[in-house]
Amino acid sequence: MSQELIDGLLAAIPMPAVLVDQTERFIAANVEGITLLGPQIVGRHFATILRQPGVTTAIETCLLDRQPRTARHLSNDGAQDTTFEVTLRYVSGVGAVKGGAVLVCFADITDRETVGQMRRDFVANVSHELRTPLTALMGFIETLRGAARDDPNARDRFLGIMEGEASRMNRLVGDLLSLNRVESEERVRPKERIDLVEHLKSTIKSLEPLAASGGTSLTLEAPDTPVDIPADADQIQQVFTNLIENGLKYGGENVSVTLTVLERDPALRCPAVRVQVIDDGPGINPVHLPRLTERFYRADNHRSRELGGTGLGLAIVKHIINRHRGRLRVESDLGKGATFTVILPQ
Repeated sequence: MSQELIDGLLAAIPMPAVLVDQTERFIAANVEGITLLGPQIVGRHFATILRQPGVTTAIETCLLDRQPRTARHLSNDGAQDTTFEVTLRYVSGVGAVKGGAVLVCFADITDRETVGQMRRDFVANVSHELRTPLTALMGFIETLRGAARDDPNARDRFLGIMEGEASRMNRLVGDLLSLNRVESEERVRPKERIDLVEHLKSTIKSLEPLAASGGTSLTLEAPDTPVDIPADADQIQQVFTNLIENGLKYGGENVSVTLTVLERDPALRCPAVRVQVIDDGPGINPVHLPRLTERFYRADNHRSRELGGTGLGLAIVKHIINRHRGRLRVESDLGKGATFTVILPQ
């Protein structure tokens, strides 16, 4: 087979591909293969380029027994690690020496690996979040059956704690179901139009008792005229209930939480509404801001658990805003409060 034909066939493969013949040297590579492994690899021994034992062993073995092989190749593009699934197939009648060559193809499976890792992390996090209250419940049940069986004071105290732990599990399961529902609908943009200001007023009214219990002032600065947007009313209320609750719970006592509504936000080229939830509480360390919307990520783990947080609220907010084709921005600094900005197209 001519070199021109070999090069043409490799060029037609839509992934990095190289040929290694019986001399154990690269005899051809397509553009993607050269981009991955480096220039001027043709003519060089494959072990000087592919230094990962799994790949080199697979090539050596395939040259000997001519059987298909797979291996894993790890690379880095300067920004992130990349994982390739390497497929090896023996091709007869190719190469400078009679006996053929091994076609080595690299399929980028980084996204698949990332999704798999996210799934494993998610299962691990859910298991951890449920294990703690379940362990507490089992311990208290055992105590109530034994030493505290005839102690009314201990029984009442333990039952109160058990109720709190059961409520925590119930909130977690509810948020998991809500997150699953939001993710399943994320590709379908809402078509119903609602008056955003009226829904914000309703949300604030429902949270006034929580604000009063903490001595927090809760105000809305919005236009007097209706602000219509295409939105799912329940999900929009869920977004701002979550953001306002966070300001009330984590802002501390005697702070203020303000909602401002501005139409025709200049950040988007199309007509849009900007809603900001601003508190003057202790703020958030900027190091946490990029990860706030990750599932189960907490800037303050201990305090969040004490206040009944599940670590899923802002993840749900992010997915709802994505469904509405909007944007979420978080600005904060320690001691200077926090501002959550939601931009929703009209």
